[in-house]
Amino acid sequence: MAAKHRPARDLPTGTLTFLFTDIEGSTRLWETNHDAMRMALARHDEVLRKCIDTQRGHVFKTGGDAFCAAFDNAPAAVHAALAAQLALNAEAWPESTRILVRMALHSGAAELRQGDYFGPPLNYVSRLLAVGHGGQTLLSETTRELCRDPLPLGAAVQSLGEYGLKDLPRRQRIFQLVHPDLPQAFPPLKTLFAQADADKPSIAVLPFTNLSGDAEQEYFADGVVDDIITALSRVRAFFVIARNSSFTYKGKAVDIKQVGRELGVRYVLEGSIRRAGNRVRITGQLIAAETGAHIWADRFEGRLEDIFDLQDRIAESVVGAVEPSLRLAEIKRARSKPTLNLDAYDYFLRAWQKLSMDPRRQGIDEALDELRRAIALDPDYSAAKALYGWATQLRTSSRGQRIEAEVRDGVRMAREALAAHHDDPITLVTAAWAICWLDWAYDEAMDAVDRALKLAPDVAVVLNHAGWVRAFAGDPADAEDLLRRAIRLSPLDPQMAHLLNGLAIACLRRGKYEEALAASERASRERPTAQRALLLSLVALGRLPEAKALAQRMRESSLTTTISWFMSVPYKDDAFKARCVAAMRAAGIPE
Repeated sequence: MAAKHRPARDLPTGTLTFLFTDIEGSTRLWETNHDAMRMALARHDEVLRKCIDTQRGHVFKTGGDAFCAAFDNAPAAVHAALAAQLALNAEAWPESTRILVRMALHSGAAELRQGDYFGPPLNYVSRLLAVGHGGQTLLSETTRELCRDPLPLGAAVQSLGEYGLKDLPRRQRIFQLVHPDLPQAFPPLKTLFAQADADKPSIAVLPFTNLSGDAEQEYFADGVVDDIITALSRVRAFFVIARNSSFTYKGKAVDIKQVGRELGVRYVLEGSIRRAGNRVRITGQLIAAETGAHIWADRFEGRLEDIFDLQDRIAESVVGAVEPSLRLAEIKRARSKPTLNLDAYDYFLRAWQKLSMDPRRQGIDEALDELRRAIALDPDYSAAKALYGWATQLRTSSRGQRIEAEVRDGVRMAREALAAHHDDPITLVTAAWAICWLDWAYDEAMDAVDRALKLAPDVAVVLNHAGWVRAFAGDPADAEDLLRRAIRLSPLDPQMAHLLNGLAIACLRRGKYEEALAASERASRERPTAQRALLLSLVALGRLPEAKALAQRMRESSLTTTISWFMSVPYKDDAFKARCVAAMRAAGIPE
């Protein structure tokens, strides 16, 4: 279809915000469902024109399913984009022609000539549109700055980091418009930086249904799935969504196609587990997310003491079904069975569930009790000792007070885990974070993190702990990269506030205060008590009245909000720590 232009006399001039849109996969939709696509496109056009006109925007060019619109202010453009995405998402499209529209916004001065705009802003917004996905709305840094305060109700702007865009000389900061009524998890942006992950087979493992007839066995079913995820994550040819994101679907009736869209994966593995006495039966089925077609299904049975072998057989079957050319040796774990004592493994799974899903004080205390039982049954259980160290760190941090006997106990357990880690990356990185925080053992922690990353570069929990160790003791640029990768692998993580706080600290250390603010604001929304990085970001940006108001709320909600407590936090970078202390004093945090 030839491009259509609007008369030049109706178009605005000066500094404008441009909104470009197109339909993802439109060529395929036209080829497979021509008549339905014709009707869907008419509705798509109607929705876009209405939303743009309502905000006094100007559609100056269309071509095929693409729209190009100009607005004389950024907030109006953002309102129009959000309204259009909400309307398109709510539309009852036929399943065969579901319309997913990607959008991009950028602001700048352009030349108006014969009913069309020319200049760098048009090139930029075109490049930005090209890296997005259907249903996603991307903003340039310029547009984000122009619409920071008057965002639509419920909307927020999330920093995706810096990316290289085609033909642009330097990496660009890219932001995503998010809203609770819209999908928020997308595959990595289609830039050179993300291409390696985009080319990998991507998979999400959903929680397996517990058919044991005993709700108390949920932790066992979850633990088995967790080990399958870890096994698949260690296949470097795979991109595997982390447990904490896939487990947001636990207990829900799910649409596999919707799961695929929300998590940005090609494949979904689901199944069930039945445990009766000393016998275990596990069923699994692998489904193509886009079509819903079943690729593979099988049943695995054995004795309880064979559980680790059963998990490996499932992982091998999934790899073979998705990527037959992969050598099966790739998914063999580098460690032996974590323990020969199944009761110890049982206690470990209970503790892991409490710490990873809801690490509040009571849950931490219960997890420590479970881990003491596990270690008493198997004194050589390194994974349990590493987890004990982490639980001690969480307990000390949440209490806001170091009890030296407890700290020594946690450090001892973590060091014993490192002494016999069996090349298990999660044991390595969990123990590393414990000794970094509890014992300020920076060099030992960094060495353990480096080894864990070589063993498992794409496991979210490894990236999470490694990012925090680097944020406290290493290169903040490395920390930022690790935590952004963890967020990509686990976009719906219930512990997202923890990931975002680590990201904010890394950005603060790098002097990237706007990005630190974006991460810390989102962390605060995820967990209202996660506010220290937000306070530091506000002070760094010169927004002292807001920082003082936040400091007052922090003092009212927690007695541990003091500078003396912050001084016990183990930052290796003394200059950064001094800047933080000065910022806290400026905001009114007491000594």
